[in-house]
Amino acid sequence: MASTYDTRRDQMFPRLTPEEIDRLRRFGEPIRVAAGSALAQSGQVSPGLMVVLAGKARISRRDAADEHHLIIEHGPGHFIGELAQLSGRPSLVDVQAHTDVEALVIRPDRLRAVLIAEAELGERIMRALILRRVGLIETGAGGPVIIGAHGDAEVIRLSGFLARNGQPYQHLDPDTVSCARVLVDRFAVDEAELPIVLCPGGQILRHPSDAELARCIGMVGRLDPDQVYDVAVVGAGPAGLATAVYAASEGLSVLVLDTRAFGGQAGASARIENYLGFPTGVSGMALMARAYNQAQKFGAQLAIPDEVASLDCDEASDGYHLKLASGETTQARTIVIASGARYRRLDVADLDRFEGSSVHYWASPLEAKLCAGQEVALVGAGNSAGQAAVYLASQVKKVWLIVRGESLAASMSRYLIDRIASLPNIELVVRSEVVDLEGEDGQLSAVTWRNSQTGEETRRKINHLFLFIGAAPNTAWLTHCHVELDNHGFVRTGPDLAPGHPNLQTSRHGVFAIGDVRAGSVKRVAAAVGEGAQVVAAIHAYLAEPVTAA
Repeated sequence: MASTYDTRRDQMFPRLTPEEIDRLRRFGEPIRVAAGSALAQSGQVSPGLMVVLAGKARISRRDAADEHHLIIEHGPGHFIGELAQLSGRPSLVDVQAHTDVEALVIRPDRLRAVLIAEAELGERIMRALILRRVGLIETGAGGPVIIGAHGDAEVIRLSGFLARNGQPYQHLDPDTVSCARVLVDRFAVDEAELPIVLCPGGQILRHPSDAELARCIGMVGRLDPDQVYDVAVVGAGPAGLATAVYAASEGLSVLVLDTRAFGGQAGASARIENYLGFPTGVSGMALMARAYNQAQKFGAQLAIPDEVASLDCDEASDGYHLKLASGETTQARTIVIASGARYRRLDVADLDRFEGSSVHYWASPLEAKLCAGQEVALVGAGNSAGQAAVYLASQVKKVWLIVRGESLAASMSRYLIDRIASLPNIELVVRSEVVDLEGEDGQLSAVTWRNSQTGEETRRKINHLFLFIGAAPNTAWLTHCHVELDNHGFVRTGPDLAPGHPNLQTSRHGVFAIGDVRAGSVKRVAAAVGEGAQVVAAIHAYLAEPVTAA
């Protein structure tokens, strides 16, 4: 398959005209660098986007052996940078002056000003930044190196975390890749310590958590506890990202926090075909990545992964305090609860033994690669389950689609039902539930399901099980704030609390709830995005009120 470097090279590396460069001068600062000097280093924060005025600079990537590979050489009129420069995060590549270089450095805050003030030029720059990140992801360039066995649950977890956050990475199996074995021996790593991760800055992590890995590669930094944001959004799914885009574009200071990755459950959808404006369909991850980049463009601060432990309403004066699992605190004048829901787990013995390695809650290319050419089982009857089944059918030998009901008609869109019926390698199993899992060392070997009417059991040799059985509201972090919930744990808002109560506002003044976590919400991406836009109007109305204690 042709790479983005081959198919879209002109868009990735456009050359600016002298007139366009002149328009950028008011946003930047001129610098001069001698030949051989470093303009940016992998793993370290670079000064910003650099427009080459004179001379030549070489952009290269490092491999696991710390050897450099040339990506491109930039001359006058070209600019150096990718998405990391938009948010002030560490560089993913090395940049060295091949000759004496004169350049215009545009720092992250000024780069965002360019994208807003110079619409047409900003569009070209933004497209190039995105495509360059795509190219880095395709090659694994500039990101961390994961060393561990193929199929290991921890390797899958770390790989999935990076992939869903749009971060390039490489995975090397020491059992099959000689240089990986050399690195394991060089650093005297015990097998029990695998997987290890080599960060771009040279640090070595042994069996890291998502948060440890994120901090090592500079995805998140320390929050300023004294800064008071206009809006703190908890959850970076469609609703939360929509709030970030609309609020930031209207001049509000916005902080978005999420415990794992942007996109929420929508990011797990392999293909969304009923979202307005995408007649040919779009993957959930692609749609959410665009929203994530859009939020950054308007200046929203995204702290992912940063888990919120609690919302403290008792300490509120001119706003609310959020306590994070890391021990940090942050504060905002308004809070938007967009924390969505947590995946429901199957009620079957030993499920936890196989989660991560053989039991999956996402159906992305990462999972598809693990089970290519095999038979898989998928449990669920909603649209997410249907989208996953259709996607997996294109990658695997057979999909057993197991549902408890009589059919899919009550819970799935018609177009997906028709698509499933047309695919010969999807077999629908109705009125059935999974009752047993077999396997050793975390690897699934067989799945058994039982027909609820006849009692008949079916056992199949299956190594991968996908679960799309709904979700429970993610509201445990609200316990200390006493935000009113309904009988199912969803957040009550607006007229559901009292006639005339402000729309989307919870029982706490200045605290709003949107998306799947809100009681009575429509569980669709479009509805979540609509609520994300709508809540910004409610926030403006709240902020315009006379200041009172919360």
